[in-house]
Amino acid sequence: MYLVALKMLFGDKIKLFSLIAGLTFSVLLITQLGSIFCGLMSRFSQQIISTEVPVWVMDRNTEMLDAPIPLTNDALMRVRNVDGVEWAMPLANSMTKLKLKSGKRQTVNIVGVDASSLIGIPPHVQEGDIKDLNLPDAIAIDKNNKKRFGNPKIGDIFEINDQRAKIVAVIDMPSNALSAPMVFTTYDKAMNYIPPQRNLLSYVLVKPASNIPQEEVIRRINERTGLSAMSQGDFVWKTIMWYVKNTGIPINMGMTVALGVIFGVAITAQTFYTFVVENIKQLATLKALGVTNSILTRMILLQSLCVGLIGYGLGVGWVGMVASTIFKKADKLAFYTPYQLLIVAFIIMIGVCLVSSLLSIVKIRKIEPATVFRG
Repeated sequence: MYLVALKMLFGDKIKLFSLIAGLTFSVLLITQLGSIFCGLMSRFSQQIISTEVPVWVMDRNTEMLDAPIPLTNDALMRVRNVDGVEWAMPLANSMTKLKLKSGKRQTVNIVGVDASSLIGIPPHVQEGDIKDLNLPDAIAIDKNNKKRFGNPKIGDIFEINDQRAKIVAVIDMPSNALSAPMVFTTYDKAMNYIPPQRNLLSYVLVKPASNIPQEEVIRRINERTGLSAMSQGDFVWKTIMWYVKNTGIPINMGMTVALGVIFGVAITAQTFYTFVVENIKQLATLKALGVTNSILTRMILLQSLCVGLIGYGLGVGWVGMVASTIFKKADKLAFYTPYQLLIVAFIIMIGVCLVSSLLSIVKIRKIEPATVFRG
């Protein structure tokens, strides 16, 4: 019977194409918009990920990466004095204005790090030598925002807060579309570039000792310093959740995905129902031959799931092809497809297939075997 169901399905090319097209569009929409959403969220926390520091320490009221509450000057020493801390390094993170060669002003995010270790700067250097940051007036910029800096070269001079700044390196890291371009320098030079304020320290970057669990070191820092310490992963999620709760990105994308799902259900349900109606006599014949409603129901579900798997494969395949061609070459476009998203898309696809099959299942259960003898 199941082979008969597949022959009926693949025998009607027009209906088959309509079913596959509807499900493919739904899966494509879910996966592509989901990938863009995940890409945006990952870029909001890219600085945390790129620094590759296991523990971040901050003020207890800090809500996300780009809005740090400055720490008092003694915070660094308090963290360094906690048992289990192998090293603790300062990081300044603040906004200021940079004067371009054209004379225009560009808002930038100044990141100041420890001069000796340079911990806090992403390790992927595209141009120049990151060690040159210890030279006078030296700065590094991020590659994907070079256009906003006027496409400068190594050695070009800018002004930041009326102070001379010379580009010595270009860092390769994904840019945050909602954030200012990043400028990296040493902590002492950052004090001159950032407008005067009482406290400059934004975060303390920590590496736990190898013989003590990271969770234990975090607990000790929280208890003994009055600050908030969290793992890299926890801080990433904290930043992401801030954007989820405080921006319209999830709602806007969610509404579009919902429309895609509704479209897929509507098209698939209508096409399946028409398919059943057009094959009413064949189904009635099967019933007259003793095929039960249970078997006919499983036949419909098999047809639905078969089409769903084809649509899922085509939809995911199309997204993968676009990601490997267009999005891979476009640095400004955020696109990231975690395996969890593919699982979610598969579950939604199964749900679409099951819901779409309901009308058809109800119809075949009402079929009378005598239908086959009518004109």
